Amino acid sequence: MQGVRTMERFRTRTALLALTAASGLLLTACSGGGDAGESGKAADRHDYSAGQPAPAEGRDTDERDDRREDPDHLSTFALDVDTASYDYARRALADGRLPDPSTVRPEEFVNSFRQDYDRPDGDGFSVTVDGARTDDEDWSLVRVGLATRTTERTGERPPAALTFVIDVSGSMAEPGRLDLAQESLSVMTDRLRDDDSVALVTFSDEAETVLPMTRLGGNRDEIQDAVSDLDTQDSTNLGAGVETGYETAVEGLREGATNRVVLISDALANTGDTDADSILERVSGERREHGITLFGVGVGSDYGDALMERLADKGDGHTVYVSDEDQARKVFSEQLPRNVDLTARDAKAQVVFDPETVEEFHLVGYDNRRVADEDFRDDRVDGGEVGPGHTVTALYAVRTEPGAEGHLATATVRWLDPETRDPHEETGDLEADALDGSVWSAGRGLRTAATAAYFADALGHGDPDLPDAPRLDELADHADDLADSTESEEIRGLAEAIGTANRLM
Repeated sequence: MQGVRTMERFRTRTALLALTAASGLLLTACSGGGDAGESGKAADRHDYSAGQPAPAEGRDTDERDDRREDPDHLSTFALDVDTASYDYARRALADGRLPDPSTVRPEEFVNSFRQDYDRPDGDGFSVTVDGARTDDEDWSLVRVGLATRTTERTGERPPAALTFVIDVSGSMAEPGRLDLAQESLSVMTDRLRDDDSVALVTFSDEAETVLPMTRLGGNRDEIQDAVSDLDTQDSTNLGAGVETGYETAVEGLREGATNRVVLISDALANTGDTDADSILERVSGERREHGITLFGVGVGSDYGDALMERLADKGDGHTVYVSDEDQARKVFSEQLPRNVDLTARDAKAQVVFDPETVEEFHLVGYDNRRVADEDFRDDRVDGGEVGPGHTVTALYAVRTEPGAEGHLATATVRWLDPETRDPHEETGDLEADALDGSVWSAGRGLRTAATAAYFADALGHGDPDLPDAPRLDELADHADDLADSTESEEIRGLAEAIGTANRLM
């Protein structure tokens, strides 16, 4: 939590719930335990007016303290369009268990819902900054929204060269893993353009290239046969798979194309190198020299969330999680073919809060995407890669000075052109008088982001990031009302997930 000026400490209220969480090198979802009692009360958390919080399970205490004690009025982070945390939490809830709190990343809950921000005409970003009041005195939620151009210009995108690295270890034999990947790849093969190319790499104990980089035009049957012949084997040497995947991508490198490695796995690595940093260090030359990005697709009821998320972050890409045919079809048949292009590299955001109007603030989530403030304009420092059609949302809890008027904050996004690597920036401002009105009567976008963030806050079972947290049953009511008014299937799914979590707690 980033503090400013006379930051007060939080006091401890009652704990929300005691959960038994599985832990180990690879983090997987676990069943929730303990007596529910009044466990549906997300509001039984730390007061935002004063006090010192108790240590949070599943989160690093030193990291939280560092965020609280930062004395400046700057907040800087690398952009992140991951959504795996939300979808994996929904999978756990559908299976009748609460997600492991350490797999809950609030920014991924928030960014699972497309926002209606204005779009820029060309590559780069638009910046939207707005907010609304909570019922907690002087506290507001401020939303920083970034958007890339739409994907309507798909005919103008460069060809794609995609190297699929597919986990064929024994654990992938479970229904909804390799079979789901095969069906999805088969459908996607029919959706890609003739001038696109694909390669297939498999890994279990070892890794092998089963199909070198092959153009789609005239070779679809050969590619479909290679996909259908995939079969499960033994252990999971994920490190060997990634290394061979990058080698295959470099061998099939196409100038002027978008070169990407797509890793499909349950990420339950148990053989060879299992450390994300070490794995990616071995392919760092290929990544930096050729700009090859990594897209992670997680599958399976047991899933190495931490490893896959780390690989995607360090691999200049992002990760999603799929648990059923509808999700897989959306990812492979719609999102991936449409978003193989990049509109921005090494994108970072920096928000400057005005010390005359802001007493205290903190960024919700993005814990492992923080960037030193002085590195914002250092283009050697890694940021996030973003494609067309994306929106990125960051929520801040902000306590304003009593009676604050005038300028509140300025948000700036900086990115590099994908081809020329030239830097660009865009900014947006927010005035204090724009915070009139309640979060729960705000527009659809802000209400959706707030609902998703409060939901993640409740599931995290640690030091709360948001003021005025409603009980889970109250949050479910807010989500139901929002789903009714918008007739959105996505928001209806969010409301159902909140209701399930409330019952399980």
